[in-house]
Amino acid sequence: MTLARASWITVVAICAIAAALFAVSGYTGYTITLIAVGLAAAVNLLPPP
Repeated sequence: MTLARASWITVVAICAIAAALFAVSGYTGYTITLIAVGLAAAVNLLPPP
């Protein structure tokens, strides 16, 4: 696993954890934003075409 791939996995994991914590706390806007950022970061984990 390359360092770049590990970095993107870390970003996606942090966004997922933070989104879950904000959802439990009731912050809907931040939750949606973190999910969007996590999905945008996850695009970098897709295999190249």
